[in-house]
This record gives sequence, structure tokens and C-alpha cells, in this order.
Amino acid sequence: MLSWLWQFVKPYKSQVFLALVALLMTSAVTLSIGEGLKQMVDEGFSENSSQGLIDALVVILVISLVLAIGSFVRFYLVSWIGERAVADIRKQLHQHLLTLQPSFFEDNLAGEIQSRVTTDTTLLETVIGSSVSFALRNIITFIGAVILMFVTNAKLALIVLTMVPCVSVPLVYFGRKVRNYSKVSQEKVANVGAWASESLQHIKVVQAFTREDLVSQRFSASAEMAFDAARKRIFHRAMLIALVVILVFTSIAAMIYVGGTDVINGELTAGELSAFVFYSLMVAGSLGAVIGVFSEILRAAGAIERIRELFLTKPLIQSVELPTPINSQDTFKDNLIEFNHVNFIYPSRPDYLALNDLSFTVKQGEKVALVGPSGAGKSTLFDLLLRFRDANDGEILLAGTPITELDIHDLRDQFALVPQQPVLFSADVWENLRYGSPNATQEQVIAAAKAANAHDFIMELPNGYHAFLGEQGVKLSGGQKQRLAIARAILRDPKILLLDEATSALDAQSEFLVQQALNELMKNRTTFIIAHRLATVAQVDRIFVLDHGRLIDSGSHQGLMASSELYARLAKLQFEAATL
Repeated sequence: MLSWLWQFVKPYKSQVFLALVALLMTSAVTLSIGEGLKQMVDEGFSENSSQGLIDALVVILVISLVLAIGSFVRFYLVSWIGERAVADIRKQLHQHLLTLQPSFFEDNLAGEIQSRVTTDTTLLETVIGSSVSFALRNIITFIGAVILMFVTNAKLALIVLTMVPCVSVPLVYFGRKVRNYSKVSQEKVANVGAWASESLQHIKVVQAFTREDLVSQRFSASAEMAFDAARKRIFHRAMLIALVVILVFTSIAAMIYVGGTDVINGELTAGELSAFVFYSLMVAGSLGAVIGVFSEILRAAGAIERIRELFLTKPLIQSVELPTPINSQDTFKDNLIEFNHVNFIYPSRPDYLALNDLSFTVKQGEKVALVGPSGAGKSTLFDLLLRFRDANDGEILLAGTPITELDIHDLRDQFALVPQQPVLFSADVWENLRYGSPNATQEQVIAAAKAANAHDFIMELPNGYHAFLGEQGVKLSGGQKQRLAIARAILRDPKILLLDEATSALDAQSEFLVQQALNELMKNRTTFIIAHRLATVAQVDRIFVLDHGRLIDSGSHQGLMASSELYARLAKLQFEAATL
């Protein structure tokens, strides 16, 4: 797991090298305190020498100053590396997520994915920015202290080191438990976050149905499950620390007894015993610290696994290595869009054809309406055109070229989508409109807003085009959101327009304004309209009637009223409902 992290740390090798130098220096200086302690006891206290005591204290003060400087350099560089590496991980992870097909986000909770991008990467920041450095420093201190223990007194050193194999067994056993429970704990915490995000995002529905108690109970249950998983992780980590403390200090007590006996018998000086006790405490302290850090690293290992799972998720929809370029306007002529015997099956419903042997052609500038009952395949057709999904059989051509042979970005640049539920971001009006064309000038943005009948209401907002719209444009009405979405599409100036019945949920006044904006948007553009209300198909060139994924008929409204039983039935139901 740590080797996987190295790829993000490697670009900053110079900072890593300097941090290691500072780390080695601070460890060496810390160990040298033992020699100062020995001199202070033997030459200061034992010989009743004030000068010896002063010399020993000066050495300790100099050591402290060097230690402070080294600690500053080490802490700053290591923390900088941790922050920098985690920022790179977040950027690469977010960039990778943007390449995944929409179906991935339909199958995974947004809150759970967000938890991996934020909470899990924060754990990595702790590991890279402090835990690894802390562990390395204590490992170096442990090795140095052991060497100095043998130099001072080999017999006592062997007594202390008997604890090492005793510590290894619980370290391996409880370490595995901590790692497993850490991953489970993080998954439970992610579920808590996802549930909280979803319930707060739809707070109006929760309160309208007076389901606050139900939502609170479910959140509490999720929080308790997260606590239970964390409790098990904490228990095993605490057991590991307790066992290590008992074993370490038992061996130190045995060492002090044997060493004290040697001092009494004159085989060891008091200064040597003091230095040895210092080194043994350094060994015990560094070993305990390493085990504590080891538990943190095991906890982070669960986070690394969850992040790596996202990195290892390959996008199902990708551009070919050598895509066919879309060179010029001359490309868009005659049959602009062609569906040739297209079949599509959703993975969740392998026994059902969402699109069944679908074939048709649409010329440049032609306006086509897609009509049919719910589940007929209208939205699926849009998904295939934009390559959010790929057909299982058959092919879709744009100006004679299969869309699978085009670069995905080049393909999608030819389209603008106006969905039934407009999508606005937590930003101001300028940023939301410029989403259609980031380099658009102020004049172009305002012109697009005017064409979409949005300029007047924008100017009435506090701060006008700089008005913050809130999450998902919550501060606007449905009609206002839709007109901003249309203005964004106008600013994009697409070759092909995809309209998912942008007026079906609006009142009469808003529908009138939006329909005027749509008429402006559709001028001289190839347009596909998902028509939930047949009254909106009056101005199209052709109507495609879909049912169970099949194209069962096409033509004008009058022609289909006579030739298509399904279309006539849908029209009759809607027009009868309109007169009630």
C-alpha cells in the first residue's frame, strides 16, 4: 500500500532527501543526550565537580538547539510533502472520476464516492505528512539506541532485546484485525455521510411528508453501525498497545535490577547505568511509537484500498487511440445522424431490449420528435447519441462516421442537451451560463440570455448576473432555471440539439416564455425532441413513434393519427385530459 503512495511522493524527491537528512540529524542528536547524561552523573555528581556539571549542561543545551532546528526543518518538509501528495491524489482521483461513464454514478452513491475523495484522502495526508516520518525517526532511534546499548553493556542489552520477538506476535495478529476493522469502519462512516447528504438535499420532501423521525432513526442507525465498527477497531488497537507496554516495561524492570546489582558490585558506573536506562527508554518509547504509527498506517491502508478501487475502475466508454477527426462544416450534410439496427440492453435487465433493432436517418437541420409511452427508449436514445452508453449491436453514425471512431470530446461538442430537469451549479449566473462556452464574452452571454427570455428576470435578481443561485439553482423558479439552461445551450451554439421536453413541468406563462426561447434555439439546427406532451410537436418535421425500444412508425401528426394506433391513442388521452 505504501509503495502505491510512493508514486505521488516521488516527484518531490529533493524535499524527501532534505527531510531524511533532518530526520537522521534529529535522531542522532537525541541519542547523544545519553552521553551527556553519563558525563553529568560520572563527572558532575560522582566527582562533586561544578565545572563538569556545567560542561554537561552546556552540551545538553547545544544539543537541544540543534534538535529544535532539525525538528523544524523535518516537520515543515514532511508536512509539506504530505499536503502536496494528497492534493495531487485528490486532483488525479477527481480527474479520473470525470472519465467514468454516468452509469457508474448511478450504481454508486454520490456521498460514498465523496467520502473517498475527502475523508479517505485526509487519512493519507496524516500518514504521508506525519506518520511515516514519525515511524522512520523512531525506527532509526530504535536501531541507534540498540547499538549504543550494546556498546555500553552487552549483557543488559540482551536482556532488553528479549522483548522484541514477544512483541512481534501480537503486532502481527492485532495488526491484521485493526486493518480489517479500519476498512469496515470507513465504509460505515461513508454510508453515514451519504445518507445525511441525501436526506438534507431533499429536505423539502422529507418535511412535506413529515418523515423527519424516520430519517433521523435511519441516520442514527447508520451512525451506531459506524460507531460499532470503530469500537472494534479501537479495542484491538488498545489491546495491542497494552500488551506492548507490559512486555517492554517488564524487560526494562529486569534490566534495571541486573544493572543496579552491577553498580552495587562495582562492575558498572552510575553514569553508564543512567545512560543505559536512557537508551533502553528510547528503545521502549520508539518501539511503542512505531507500533502506534503502525496502527495508524493499517487504518490508512483501508483508505488506500478504497481509493485504489476508484483508480482501478476503468471507464467503459473511451475514445479510440486514433480517432477520426471532425474536420469542417462540410462534414455535416445529407444524413447527419444514422441508426443502423441498434440494440441496447441495460446490464441490470439482461433479458430486456431497451432498444430493439432501431434504424432511422435524420438529415441536417431536420427537427424530429420522439414520442412513446414511458420505457419506450427515448432517453436511452439520447444516452447512446452522447455515448454515455454504447450499443450492444448495430452502429450509430454522425455524418457517415461511426461515433465509436470519433473522439468523445469532439463528438459531444456537436451536441447541446436541455434536460427536463435543468442542472444548475452552486455559482453565479455568469458561471452557469458560461458552462456552455467558457470563453464567451460578456456581450455573447447577455445576447444568449436575451434570446432565452432570461435577461429581464436576471436583471431583477440581487447583483444581476453576479447573483449566487444556491445549490442546484434553488433560488430560482422552474421556468427561470429552464431558461438559463436554454441560454447556456444557445451560448454553446451546437450543431445538434437534444431537448428532453423542457416545458412539461411548467405553468402556462413559463411554458410560453420557454417555448419562445426553444424556438429561437432550434433555428437552423438539427433537433431531437423527447415529446411527453404531443402539443409540442406541431413545428417538427417528423415524429418517431417508439414502443418497447422499437420504431413502430414515423411521419407527421396528421399522418400518424391515421396510421398509428399507439400515437392516436396517446393523442386522444392527452387531448381529452386537457379538456377536463
